[in-house]
Amino acid sequence: MTPESQESEPQVSEPQESGPQVSGPQVSGPQETPPEADEDLVPVGDEPPLADEDTLDAALEAVLLVVDSPVDEDSLAGALGEKVPRVRKALRRLADGYALRRSGIDLRRTGEGWRFYTRDVYAPYVEKLLLDGQRSKLTRAALETLAVIAYRQPVTRSRVAAVRGVNVDGVMRTLVVRGLVEETGTDPDTGGHLYRTTELFLERLGLSSLADLPPIAPLLPEVDAIDDVG
Repeated sequence: MTPESQESEPQVSEPQESGPQVSGPQVSGPQETPPEADEDLVPVGDEPPLADEDTLDAALEAVLLVVDSPVDEDSLAGALGEKVPRVRKALRRLADGYALRRSGIDLRRTGEGWRFYTRDVYAPYVEKLLLDGQRSKLTRAALETLAVIAYRQPVTRSRVAAVRGVNVDGVMRTLVVRGLVEETGTDPDTGGHLYRTTELFLERLGLSSLADLPPIAPLLPEVDAIDDVG
């Protein structure tokens, strides 16, 4: 058999041994990094520091803006977590600042507490908006009755009527309903109800206490004789 006639056997290549497979570093998609916290933002529920005067003043303004009645210095200090002397100084600073620039807002201490008011000079504009140009005033009879109570309190209704010389039942009811006068016990001699002015009375007049009432004028000469009336 000639070499040409011999069928060549198929060459089978033996599998080559490969070295150990080394996997490269696993690359994943882009990872999101948490956003950095904004140091200027105050988390909800946390109280901003009141180290400087401007921040303390701003905090006081925010608190006083939402109160419906005068708030004393101890309550304000407790709400802000500050000492009373520092809060008292800040209140004075705020009040002086409003007055210096003739702001429409007036911060006053009345009735043993602090509260925002509108400045008197701008009262007509406020009344025009709220009352549509109509003023809600007490009658002359109510004002006279209120004056007697203010200067002689606590006083009974019968003694007020004796001073004015007329029946004051209706007027007294009006003053009580408006919150300017309230009952305060009974007279030990007559058993009649005693009446006095309220905190709202001081607020409306812009007074800190009854000691700030002006000296009694001769408009009510009968008041001096009120104790002689049976």
